[in-house]
Amino acid sequence: MIDPQPPSIDIDLGRQQLTLRASDGESVAVYSISSGRNGAGERDGSGCTPRGQHFIRALIGAGLPSGTVFRGRRPTGETYTPALADEHPGRDWILSRILWLCGREWGKNRGPGVDTFRRFIYIHGTPDSEPMGVPLSHGCIRMRNADVIDLFDRVRPGTAVLIR
Repeated sequence: MIDPQPPSIDIDLGRQQLTLRASDGESVAVYSISSGRNGAGERDGSGCTPRGQHFIRALIGAGLPSGTVFRGRRPTGETYTPALADEHPGRDWILSRILWLCGREWGKNRGPGVDTFRRFIYIHGTPDSEPMGVPLSHGCIRMRNADVIDLFDRVRPGTAVLIR
């Protein structure tokens, strides 16, 4: 029987781990992540990963090939390769899928100066050569491409996300 309640996502910044939980709270899958290089924080422009209660506002990239490159939440028509990375050395690679997050807590992660959605904070794929378990992003949650595709296929808009 299909569970009518959506799963939830629990992101532990200290462990650099994302856990997908069934509606009863049981762990369904655990993935290694990479969060903000500048640590945890909610301020716009900080490069930090925002904490607190969030939800998935939008899912972007359904059905696209692994390694699809996104800019401005749109596929560029490129597929990531090391040669492409050499051509664009400063690019922050957003690959495969985007789970765009929105804060639920006014004044903490929603609203002026702290708005997760307006900061363009995502859960997204990154080159498989990038390390996981180490905070290196510009504030987003990075995942291996296979992992973000797996997670994407298990959630829907509105899925609760706790970042702690």
